[in-house]
Amino acid sequence: MNAVIIAVLLMILLSLLRVHVVLAITLSALVGGLLGGLDFSSTVQIFGNGLGGNAEIAFSYVLLGAFAVGLSRTGLPDFMVDRLQIWMKRNGERERDTLSRMLLFLMLLIVASMSQNAVPVHIAFIPILIPPILLILNRLEVDRRLIACILTFGLTAPYMLLPYGFGQIFHKTIADNMEASGLPINIDLIPQAMLLPTASTLIGLGIAVFITYRQRRVYKDVPLSGDDSSMSEEKSYSTTSLLLAGLAVVVTVVVQSFYRDSMIPAALAGLLLLFVTGAVKVKKTDEVMSEGIKMMGFIGFVMLSAAGFADVIRETGHVESLVQNVASMINGNQIIAALLMMVVGLIITLGIGSSFSTIPIITALFVPLGLEVGMSTLAIISIIGSAGAIGDAGAPASDSTLGSTAGLNADGQHDHIWDTCVPTFLHLTVPLFLVGWLTAIIL
Repeated sequence: MNAVIIAVLLMILLSLLRVHVVLAITLSALVGGLLGGLDFSSTVQIFGNGLGGNAEIAFSYVLLGAFAVGLSRTGLPDFMVDRLQIWMKRNGERERDTLSRMLLFLMLLIVASMSQNAVPVHIAFIPILIPPILLILNRLEVDRRLIACILTFGLTAPYMLLPYGFGQIFHKTIADNMEASGLPINIDLIPQAMLLPTASTLIGLGIAVFITYRQRRVYKDVPLSGDDSSMSEEKSYSTTSLLLAGLAVVVTVVVQSFYRDSMIPAALAGLLLLFVTGAVKVKKTDEVMSEGIKMMGFIGFVMLSAAGFADVIRETGHVESLVQNVASMINGNQIIAALLMMVVGLIITLGIGSSFSTIPIITALFVPLGLEVGMSTLAIISIIGSAGAIGDAGAPASDSTLGSTAGLNADGQHDHIWDTCVPTFLHLTVPLFLVGWLTAIIL
């Protein structure tokens, strides 16, 4: 049995059984390494060496968490809640209530989508935007599983379709690896090939909004710090504090646009602005940083363990054997070929947690396989793009799902697996799997 398949399935099973995702990833990496022919010492060493792969990202998330806490101390969340309450009048008018919900959904969808292309900050906006509006979501009784679907859609669909920002990186990765595998393409063909697969995720999001999670869900109003007394001092706001909070957000976005390879400068710039201007008292520095670490430490450790997991399964050599086994099962059938390609992409991306890292792994096989069974160039592009991106929504170690959880669980009322991974997998990954498979057949 392939060690990659066993390791990924074990990780998913342990996560669904509510074993902490960091422990689930670590145990699965050890099992995968041993089954892949590595001895225990080598597996541990490879896993440990691989932890550094996401160290910068993990540190960035901690800084962003501290920045989010700092913004909450300016009174920005209370201002947003107060304005929304005045707008809604809280008089039981359900029509106005519904309008408020839909406008919030639209706002989050636009911001999340822009984070991939127009202003490529990826998940950096989540710890800035989401924790402050949790009180608004609570009072509107919005099911946070729906918000997880909206955020994850915005973090994945735009880069699949649009060749800007992170989309440009994704499309170039596909084009470069296809050329290296013997099939040069015009990069302008990729949006055309990815139109239907991307549309399928929009349909899944519509099902989540209008059917699955349309019912109201009650949450408690819990301060981000978990300490009512400490937060009570910070609930007042002024025009100055709100302007400084807005300026800090703008500065963070602007700095991120200049330093796209790292989120550290942007988060640090926002934090320093809050402290230097007095928007957050300097004596609160330790408290803000501690709360930021508490909020985002989870995602940091998951990213570190995911990097170690990826290194172990690559070192086993079973990724290559997995894709080779698929070749022997196809026997010239396009329908079976496309189906198995999607399955391989799903397994690898669920394990690695990165669609960008999956593309180089699968392209080396998918190009010759696609040509062998008579697939068109558009079909091969579509299957590579879809199979590469398919696990991004729903993977426990994906930064798209981890980022959504980090924001929605700022008050401890949102479970990573059952409230983010499972809903996004069902509403975004499943439609992408089916439509991606069909698109590769009909193109």
